[in-house]
Amino acid sequence: MSVDHRELLDVASAAADAAAAILGERFGRPAAGVTTKSSATDMVSEADRAAEAAILAVLTRERPTDGILGEEGTDRAGSTGVRWIVDPLDGTTNYLWGYPHWAVSVAAHDERGPLVGVVLDVCRGERYAAARGAGATRNGVPLVLAPPRMLDSALVATGFNYDAAERRRQGSVVQRIIPLVRDVRRAGACALDLAWVADGRVDAYFERGVQAWDWAAGVLLVSEAGGAWRAIDPSPPRPAGICAAHPDMLDAVLELFEGDA
Repeated sequence: MSVDHRELLDVASAAADAAAAILGERFGRPAAGVTTKSSATDMVSEADRAAEAAILAVLTRERPTDGILGEEGTDRAGSTGVRWIVDPLDGTTNYLWGYPHWAVSVAAHDERGPLVGVVLDVCRGERYAAARGAGATRNGVPLVLAPPRMLDSALVATGFNYDAAERRRQGSVVQRIIPLVRDVRRAGACALDLAWVADGRVDAYFERGVQAWDWAAGVLLVSEAGGAWRAIDPSPPRPAGICAAHPDMLDAVLELFEGDA
């Protein structure tokens, strides 16, 4: 079945806008309905759930026979070969603490992988968008990947898992690599980390413990901006992960983070 990428991108943007309207209106207010999921540090709020419902309403109206997977429990089969993968609020902890670094992530995938993706940074007013084979943009301006750098000149982003044992291991990895790179950033929103690789704001990103909804849109931004990414298989008890960088840096970044595995 032929798929109109522009149509899908418009739907993704509309869905992200619907979630952003709810999240933006509630941001900075006392949080409601906060519970935990996989651990005490893995939180979800009423804002997350309301934002996912808003996304689901748009997707159901515009693409009623597509599949949908959402972080907050949506899992609907489809018949078109298109599956939406959404994170209504990437960076929930940041959001709940009033830390202005969080985003809405909406992506559509098919059997070949990402078709379109939108990462909407609500606080900065920055809309990252990409369609397969059509490039990636920030607020309509084409993204420019940072040139490859030697690792000792690279600004690298990472994140920490919700599992305490994995967090300890990740902390030791950061301690090991800090002398080997320009610096390390841990901002707490995978979708934005990937968008910032695509935008040249960081040189690389690596994290274990992310889920499909965290990276589904961001990896398309990276590849359409000329970057490379790789899914990292789980190696129990260590979870799966994602790495993204300039193609000439990807293997070195993987070795940097996984060299002591």
